[in-house]
Amino acid sequence: MNNHTMDQLPRVARILWAAVFGLGVLVSAEPVALAVPAIFTPGATILFQGDSITDGNRGRSTDPNHILGHGYQFSIAARYGALVPERKLTFINRGESCHTVAHLAQRWQRDTLDLKPDVLSILIGINDLGGAINAKNSQGAEQYEQAYDALLASTVAALPKVHLVLAEPFILPVGICAQSVATWSQEVKKYQAVVMRLGAKYKAPVVLYQKMFTEAVKRAPAEYWIWDGIHPTYAGHGLMAEEWLRTVTAFYGK
Repeated sequence: MNNHTMDQLPRVARILWAAVFGLGVLVSAEPVALAVPAIFTPGATILFQGDSITDGNRGRSTDPNHILGHGYQFSIAARYGALVPERKLTFINRGESCHTVAHLAQRWQRDTLDLKPDVLSILIGINDLGGAINAKNSQGAEQYEQAYDALLASTVAALPKVHLVLAEPFILPVGICAQSVATWSQEVKKYQAVVMRLGAKYKAPVVLYQKMFTEAVKRAPAEYWIWDGIHPTYAGHGLMAEEWLRTVTAFYGK
């Protein structure tokens, strides 16, 4: 269907046609423009760091079909890679399954500082939390904060112009978290509070994933969003991408 024919359709019909054929919601025959975060500047490198939630079974080769894995980071990269190709944005994923803050520190030079990102997004903490619960370590959150703080301090010292984005760890009461809901819920709040303090200290936005998922449960069951209490489904990752973009755009502008 050409633009002239599209213009002759009622608006509702044009919207439905666009939805079916992936053209975006149309007004007249033009797609609605998406806001581009101000920190997605021409030539910028956007690096996603974290554990398995970010890893998303990413490829370990240079194959561009799999290099970002699947998840919120892929959704963000796919959207803006297609929207503003002229900006030549580079999206990199260095999430590693099972990793804690201590693991990040061990590979930070190679997997972060050497890459010289302009935007650094970090989602870490659920493995620190799980390990502390299993070990009955009451000092887990304090140790997490100390290690995370040191990591961020070294980052801003090496990359003073980097734009940080911190994301809080989160759970829903299904899977492993359902086995001891009270303990997981109580402990995860401590780790979320740590991320809030670090966000304030380093003047970085904090993506409030827990609030987002808690609200989402009003629309569909918890397992629809996070199948095992920790790892999101494709729907959950979709929410994460939207929340990340809302938070980053609100903080850094567009």
